[in-house]
Amino acid sequence: MERRKFLTRTGALAAVLGTGSLTLANKAKADRIIKELEVGTFEEGDYQPVLAGEVKAATIICIGAGNRGNAYSRYAQSHPEALNIIGVAEPIQERRTGYATKYNIPQEACLNTWEDVFKKPKWADAVLISTPDKLHYAPAMKAISMGYHVMLEKPISTSLQECEDIAKAAKKAGVMVAVCHVLRYGPYFKKLKEIMASGVMGDVVSIDHFEPVGYWHMAHSYVRGNWRKESESSFMLLAKSCHDLDIMRWLVGKPCQEVASFGSLMHFKASNAPAGSTKRCTDGCAVESTCPYSAMRLYLKPERKGWPVTVITEDLSQEGRMKALKEGPYGQCVYHCDNDVVDHQVVQMKFEGGATGSFTMSAFSPEQGMGMRKTRVMGTRGYLEGDMKEFVITDFLTNKQTSYGSSELGGDAGSGHGGGDMGLIGSFADAVRANNPKLLTSTIDVSVESHRMAFMAEKARLSKSVISL
Repeated sequence: MERRKFLTRTGALAAVLGTGSLTLANKAKADRIIKELEVGTFEEGDYQPVLAGEVKAATIICIGAGNRGNAYSRYAQSHPEALNIIGVAEPIQERRTGYATKYNIPQEACLNTWEDVFKKPKWADAVLISTPDKLHYAPAMKAISMGYHVMLEKPISTSLQECEDIAKAAKKAGVMVAVCHVLRYGPYFKKLKEIMASGVMGDVVSIDHFEPVGYWHMAHSYVRGNWRKESESSFMLLAKSCHDLDIMRWLVGKPCQEVASFGSLMHFKASNAPAGSTKRCTDGCAVESTCPYSAMRLYLKPERKGWPVTVITEDLSQEGRMKALKEGPYGQCVYHCDNDVVDHQVVQMKFEGGATGSFTMSAFSPEQGMGMRKTRVMGTRGYLEGDMKEFVITDFLTNKQTSYGSSELGGDAGSGHGGGDMGLIGSFADAVRANNPKLLTSTIDVSVESHRMAFMAEKARLSKSVISL
């Protein structure tokens, strides 16, 4: 959607909703405008709120002020008219204090645990739950029972039954639960979805999707970090790639019927430790200088001042970083950790109608392009190939190639999950303000379906079989 048209339509919507009451005619008009706005695209960090300032900002409490909680919350800094963060629950004092200072949260609204949030009557419109994977279910269910709308970091939960329980509870309570499938909200995938739905490629025959995790991202998060063990978080496909399966399902537009999967922990284990390696990279390892996974190489570079260094320590001095490597888990040798999640996996899918899909997740990809998904779509009338920065469509009839890059997609599609982080939190704030779930594409019901794909794919991998959904 052109920016001028976007601004015109948001102004019209504000005029309709700003009155504070809706007639049936006005509601129909608002729904038509919202439908137009649903296909718009937005720049990363510049998601423009749908509703004008006449409609009060959504109030939200952040539960879990770690990396993801902070990534979403910064939307409130650029658009305070749309989102107002009024409370935080975070057990780590340094994080809690820093977050409270950034968002001007009073001391009485700075809480230690998620349980503390719900000890008093409902005091915000919504909660943002960005706790560790295994701490999603309990706070989500409590929030829903008290009437809060919920923005829930993926995965929904670490068991399929709990995912379904949350969906049922939300429906019964009449509240919105937006799952953080951020790829749906970035300009790249929104435009790709629009093109595929238009029919210019004919019927989808096959889709091929690749997530390049990145060699040091794997080492940081899934070998040394919080997601290294299934028993402490979840299996790799759910923890890292459930939104990739979700985006494939969304693009194809039809349910997945069967899955098969293969993969393993192939490299990051003791049997592959080089001669001369030590338990920690700081212990005088004989091969540290030639190891691509060296913690010294990753965390001690002075130019690295944000993620992932901020995960290992609040003290970003060289002394503070070295102390963290000597004492904490991030200084361990990648071949001597207690990790057990896979480092590579493929999933094969059959969708309703006969279309097939292939997904590959691999740790063994370069830093350049890390996280930049690559997608190929084969249709009966055309072929599409893209890398989250641009995609190119080839028309079989004319052999003409049409490219969609940053100028067509509306900004830097390569940042913040392709612009999806700000698109999601902005859409959630708008949905809460308008009390309209139509402004969300990753509602709990559709998200449970793609989570089911992940659970069944992992079952297929472990049982070495094809699983019907």
